[in-house]
Parts: sequence; C-alpha cells; structure tokens
Amino acid sequence: MLRIRRYFRPYVPHLLLLVACVFGQVYATLSLPDYTAKIINQGIVGLDRGSIYHNGLIMLLYSLLGGAFLVGMGFFASRIATGITMRMRGDYFRRVEQFSLQEFNQYSTASLITRCTNDMQQIQTVLALLLRLALMAPIMGVWAVAKAYRLAPSMTWIMAAAISAVVLMIGLLFTVAIPRFKTVQKLIDQLNLVSRETLTGLRVIRAFNKQAVERAQFAEVNANLTAVNVFVNRMMAILQPGMQLILSLTSVAIVWVGASRIDNGSLQTGNMLAFQQYAMQSVFAFLMISFVFILVPRAAVSANRVFDVLDTPVTITDPTVPVAIPPGSTPSVVFDHVSFAYPGAETPVLEDISFTARAGETTAIIGSTGSGKSTLVNLIPRFYDATAGQVLVDGVDVRDLLLNDLYARIGYVPQKSMLFSGTVASNLRYGAPESSDDEIRDSARIAQASSFVEALEGAYDHQIAQGGGNVSGGQKQRLSIARAIALHPEILIFDDSFSALDFSTESRLRAALRQVSRNRVLILVAQRVTSLMHAEQIVVIDEGRLVGKGTHAELLAACAVYREIAESQLSEQELGREILAAGLPR
Repeated sequence: MLRIRRYFRPYVPHLLLLVACVFGQVYATLSLPDYTAKIINQGIVGLDRGSIYHNGLIMLLYSLLGGAFLVGMGFFASRIATGITMRMRGDYFRRVEQFSLQEFNQYSTASLITRCTNDMQQIQTVLALLLRLALMAPIMGVWAVAKAYRLAPSMTWIMAAAISAVVLMIGLLFTVAIPRFKTVQKLIDQLNLVSRETLTGLRVIRAFNKQAVERAQFAEVNANLTAVNVFVNRMMAILQPGMQLILSLTSVAIVWVGASRIDNGSLQTGNMLAFQQYAMQSVFAFLMISFVFILVPRAAVSANRVFDVLDTPVTITDPTVPVAIPPGSTPSVVFDHVSFAYPGAETPVLEDISFTARAGETTAIIGSTGSGKSTLVNLIPRFYDATAGQVLVDGVDVRDLLLNDLYARIGYVPQKSMLFSGTVASNLRYGAPESSDDEIRDSARIAQASSFVEALEGAYDHQIAQGGGNVSGGQKQRLSIARAIALHPEILIFDDSFSALDFSTESRLRAALRQVSRNRVLILVAQRVTSLMHAEQIVVIDEGRLVGKGTHAELLAACAVYREIAESQLSEQELGREILAAGLPR
C-alpha cells in the first residue's frame, strides 16, 4: 500500500481540505455531549428553561455543522480515491501496452483483466473508506477518552475494558480472515480464466460435446470461490453482533457504576450521560481503527497484484541514443548470425540464422511446426530481441531505432487475425487513419476482400463485432492483410496469413501482392509449399537452424528437409514436373 503514496501528490490540496473537514466533524460531534450534560444539569435538574433553549440551539448548530463537514469528508475522500485509481488504471494500461511478448508470458490475459478491474475496484473502495476512517478514528478516539476522563476519571476503566474487548475481537478475526483475502483474488483470476476459455472456445466445446465437462470445471471453481467468500463473510458477520454486545455491556456498566456515583453525590446525572456518549464514541472509534487493520491487508493484496504489473521491467524500449535511417535508403531486412533463446531456457529457439530479404523480392520462410518460423519474424518488429547477432532494417540495427519509427515501416499480419469492434473502414484505417476512401478500397481489392465487403450491408460501413466474430476466418484474414497494405509500409510480413484462403483466392492475392511489392520487402511465412514455391528466396528452418536457402528448384536439389516437405504436400505428378523443370534427377 505504501507504493500508492506517489499517486497522492496531485491531491495534496484535497487531502488538506479532507483533514480540515475531519477535525471540524470530530469537534462538532464531541461538543454535543457537553451541551447534553448542561441541559440536564442546568435546565432539567435546575429548572432553567432558558438554558435548555440556549444549549439546544447550540446543539442544533453543531449538528448542522457536523453534517456539513461529514458531507465534505465524503466528497474529498471519494474524489481522492477515484482520482488515484483512475491514474493507476491509466498507468497500468500504458504499462501493459508497452509489454513485449516476453512480459506477456508472465501473466495470463484473465489475470491482467482481473487486476485492472476487480483489484482496482478493491483499492478504490478501501481508499475511500480508509481516508475517512484512518484520519477520523484516532482523533475521535483519543479526544473522546480525554473528554470522558475530564468528566469522571474513576470510570475510565470501563472504557479501557471495552476498547480491549474490541481490539481482542478484531485481532481474532484478523488472524483468521486475512489469509483468505489473497485466496479470493487468486480464485477470481481462475474463474475469469475458465469463463474466458469457455466463451472463446464455445464452438469447439459444442463440436466435441464437452458442455458437461466445462460446466463441471466452472462449477468447481465457482464453488471454491463461493466457499472462501462465505467463510470470510461469516467471520465478518460476527463483527456486528459482537460489537453490539460490547456496546450494550459498556452502557450497562456505565449506568450501573454511574448510578452509585450519582447516589453518593460525586457525579451529576448529565455528566454520566455525557460520559456514556463519549464512551460509545471512543469504543466506536477504536472499532474503526481495528477495521482499518482489516481493510489495509485486503487492499494490500490487490495493490501488490497491480504493482507487480506496474513494476515489471519492460525489456523492449527505445534506445538511449536512437539512430535514424538515412533518407532514400533501399528497404531491406538482414539477419546477421541471429540467435534467440527465451529467458531461462536451456537451448536456443533460433541459432545462427543469416539471410537478407531485399526490396522487390519475396522471401519465404518454411519449416516444420515448432521450428521457430514465427519467432524469427517476431524479431523484426522487436516483439522479442535477438540474444545474439543483429536484425538490420535498412542497414540499421532494430535495437537502435525508435520503436515508432520501426513500427511505421512494417505492415504485420499475425497468424491469428484480429479485428476490432467498429466498421470495416475503421479496421482498415487502423494503422493509417488519414487514408482516403479510394486507398481503403484499393487495399481491400489487393487483399481480395473487396468482393465480399461490397456485398455486406453498408459495405465499408458494415459493423464488425469484437474480434471479428461476425465474419469468417478467411474474410478476417483478408481484412487483416488489407489493413497492413493500407499502411503503405516498406516491409510486409505475413506470418502464415493465407492458411484460411482457398487456392484460387490465394493465387490472386499473391499475384496482386507482386504488383505492390516492387519497392517493398515481402516476407512470407507459410506451411504450404504452393504458397511460396514462386518466391525469389526460400529460407528453410529446421529445429531453429537454417538448413537451406534458395529458390524452389534449388532447394529441391540441395535441401533434404525442403524436399521432404514438398514430397509430403505435392502429388508425384506435380513434384515430377517441378524436378523435370529444374533439370534434376528423379
């Protein structure tokens, strides 16, 4: 919780006003019992009606003043709490946006969402209460004890006994309930994870008839969360009746002891009643102090989870001394003895990869599943950084470029196509908001998306659901490709982005891309030989190593891995034609 202090700086004026309201409210509240005693001692006992009206009017004014200060306390406490969590949420979102894939691997998506919503709400709720209780309770408790001692020093042992009982009760609850708060947040993470997986994979679940299994899994997590919450709430439910019992016994003890003092003339009736009110307020104040000790650990669990993300160091950052790409440079991507290993991994994913992708050429990357193809292209936009060697864009190491400058040169289409809620046009303009309608239509035409887009209701104004749920996989891929083309980048990267396209659509798309990539670097990751056999350069990756580089015909002759892949995908007739065309022995 101490780490939240830095967020208080803009709210120091509000905090000072809150402190003023707290002192005003406590002063007004603790002034009332004194005037109650005066009304009883001077007015009722002394039969002085003027004293009753005079002191009663002062009590009314103090009550109104205390109410006004109480409203001010609520306003400033809420303003500070909501403002702090708003800034924390903004910092949290910006930090997550800066994460590389390496940082994302540390947290699940469900956990990141829970920390930004549920944990932030916990912090805000506790802060709003804490700002009032933590300031008001100690002031009121000490002040009430001092005033009570002034009225009846011999009866203050009753207050001490009541406060001790409150502290003991809260301590027992604190010991039992607090460890469960951390468990609750972890179970909420787990519940979100199960819910997200179920909703995302609903079609697969139905296809495999696994609804009962998923319901059972959800029910188990839900039951665990409910059980812990019920236990914590039962513990907290003891607080109210226990407090009521302590207050009642305190009142009985004060009246019992006070009656004997009144009988022997050492205490006035009004003073006994005022002492009783001060005792109730002091006990209640110490209850609030104890309640603070319950609230703080609960919020601390949430705060630590949020600050774990905020304090996670970002590995991919702008260089201290950035290098600019010289104007008029010919686009190129060079892998110079590049190796990459995940943190803590025993063996590298990529090892000693070297090749050059030139403008006007298609460089294709192929390999078996898990060979490191996607990891290789992820090094270009710095989703990861190479652990050895260099990745050069236009002759400059990507680690020496400003991230914004690097991203502006790259059009990237990932394996899993992602669309955002909005219109077709807003999705295509995602990377190039200034694009004209003609440019948007042209990018859709190149990506072979114009025909189905224009058939949609509203065409380019058609609404796309979150994640592109209302379009097919092939349509989603073509829109993602069109979005990358609309950026007019000098480097186009397609990471297995044609997998959902039929052969004829893919052929037209590749032909259209050749026309627009004459001055651009085109890098294509594919599983199908037919998708890349016409590329000017094919790079073959096997278990993280470069085992072949050349044209389709050259690799058939010289690379056993590539020939094995081709034989597994092409018919004997197709493979025979290719071999004969290359003049190779069959």
